Amino acid sequence: MSIKSYRAAIREALEQEMLRDPDVILIGEDLAGGAGGGGEDDAWGGPMAVTKGLLGKFGRQRVLDTPVSEAAFMGAAVGAAAAGLRPVAELMFCDFIGVCCDQIVNQAAKYRYTFGGQDRLPLTVRTTMGAGQQLGSQHSQVLVGLFTSFAGLKVVVPSTPYDAKGLLATAIRDDDPVIFCEHRLLYRMREEVPDGSYTIPFGEARIVEEGGDVTIVALSRMVHVAAEAVHALRAEGIHCTLIDPRTTVPLDTDTIFDSVEATGRLVIVDEAGPRCGMASDIAAIVAEELFSALRAPIRRVTPPCVPVPAAPNLEKLYLPDAARVMAVVRELVQR
Repeated sequence: MSIKSYRAAIREALEQEMLRDPDVILIGEDLAGGAGGGGEDDAWGGPMAVTKGLLGKFGRQRVLDTPVSEAAFMGAAVGAAAAGLRPVAELMFCDFIGVCCDQIVNQAAKYRYTFGGQDRLPLTVRTTMGAGQQLGSQHSQVLVGLFTSFAGLKVVVPSTPYDAKGLLATAIRDDDPVIFCEHRLLYRMREEVPDGSYTIPFGEARIVEEGGDVTIVALSRMVHVAAEAVHALRAEGIHCTLIDPRTTVPLDTDTIFDSVEATGRLVIVDEAGPRCGMASDIAAIVAEELFSALRAPIRRVTPPCVPVPAAPNLEKLYLPDAARVMAVVRELVQR
């Protein structure tokens, strides 16, 4: 067991899976770098330096640089998976899904269904998401809800280094296409992570905190925002259960239902906007199944339905914070 960053945990999972299975390959922009330029190979390790060091261990046959064309290399990754490899394709920003939407949504997601389950498509798409770095509206979205809406995709949203490593190993070994969403503000987060390989099953939520007053469901970086609120509320005598779903497809509704039945109150914290996102989806599922158990209306804590601002002061106002979560929880308890 060693202290590892979120970035290092993902890199370690990639390395261990590539050692375990020679069919695992990496494909994406700047994963190797330096080709034909006279400089050092592995100059970048991907746009977020996650794959740095893997080229020297596995070579250019398994760490593949691509042109700046998401449509081209995502199509190549889908074809490689259909042909028997286990590609891990890196989509630099989740915002770029529009450029390769046909390859992922109409080809990868529907492949097994189209062929009646007779074939598999073991593709993992790693992508980054989230605001907080003043990257502007075209590079800062959280599109987990969009990915979740596409039947045939599994969707993973790890919030810790431990979860990131174990869930990525599970994703790479899965025979279905998986969208693996990494929040960029989590890359430097550090915690104890096992050195050896391990997997975490999809569809099993993590209970971060337990309490009997309010259930809070939070995704990705919002787990840490909600945890800050939960700890502060405890000093006020308000005790919350905080649930991190870890995957949205499959979604562990049993854990959410059990907690809501006990507390009668639900708050969902999501960095995506309020319309048609995971906060709305989870709220609808709970309202349909557990309406009689609710003691207060379900509340969502999300950004407003506007593009992500680039100005630091506006971006800070845009993002949910612990104070907003605390205010909503207090209101529910008082009701």
